[in-house]
Amino acid sequence: MSSIYRLFGAENSPFSVKVRSYFRYKAIPHEWIVRDGNSMAAFQQYAKLPLIPLLVTPDDEAFQDSTPMIERIESLHPNPSIHPEDETTAFMSALLEEFGDEWGNKWMLHFRWAREADQVAASRRLVDEMMPELPEEKRVGMAQGIAERMIGRVWFVGSNQKTAAQIEDSWEQGLALLEDHLARRPFLFGRRPAFADFALWGQIYNASLDPTPGGILRQNAPSVLEWVNRMLEPKSGGDFEGWPSLAPTLAPFVKAMCGDLFLPWSDANAKALVTGEEYEVELDGRIWTQKPVKYQAKSLIAIRKKYAAVSGNVELNQVLEAAGCLRWLRH
Repeated sequence: MSSIYRLFGAENSPFSVKVRSYFRYKAIPHEWIVRDGNSMAAFQQYAKLPLIPLLVTPDDEAFQDSTPMIERIESLHPNPSIHPEDETTAFMSALLEEFGDEWGNKWMLHFRWAREADQVAASRRLVDEMMPELPEEKRVGMAQGIAERMIGRVWFVGSNQKTAAQIEDSWEQGLALLEDHLARRPFLFGRRPAFADFALWGQIYNASLDPTPGGILRQNAPSVLEWVNRMLEPKSGGDFEGWPSLAPTLAPFVKAMCGDLFLPWSDANAKALVTGEEYEVELDGRIWTQKPVKYQAKSLIAIRKKYAAVSGNVELNQVLEAAGCLRWLRH
């Protein structure tokens, strides 16, 4: 039996590179397998859903959800830990991990399929990576088909004519806040990557590959860009910081992104699943509307369970209250 993990994914999949970055940081032996025509049979042998990433363990167990995937491997390979020892800081990392997966994915997918320049660039990259043997004369048509299909699916992350401006504004605001924070330290929580780094990085890295969001990133956030490059092969350079030293620059990001946007949106989405009808919610003074999505409701349940386990922490509750997050986690 092999002692190496097999990770099926793609460079253009933020959840795939998220897990790959984690494996690289932990120096866990693994094989990165691009899911293309050559690997499809092996992928289908283990996959329950046609989704990447797919992780196959040395014991032939298979996982397809990036967050539980990392949590499981972290329990088996705890050193170097991606979780700060301080309970308050550890929970804030877990909260930003969920934010990265759920709101960060709105950034990435919206920009990737909102404009022709990004549609063309992204769809061609997908064809080149996942269909390497396709003749050149067929690649343009195949890329156009991918773009048309994906444009019709962005509703899944809430991207539509009414929400587009808020998604794009939150990208620029989020980058500005992260720029201030990462100009002072190499990773989100200090001198080594935390749980949150991998999730948020996967989305921002993939956005950096596309012309429009990548251009905004390069023009406005050089420290974030350095972090993006650093997270391709992350290495520890020291310890995590405590929340008091992180708060001056990270708390504003948590307030603007989680307290004002991510958590109230997530709560509204979960409530709307009762009827399954399109819903509206006010986010930071603007009306957001979309169809509810089941998976995002599971994400909210997961972070609320993590909060429930540490809800007696007075310092954490004060931090969450100041960031406008506490009310959304106490259900």
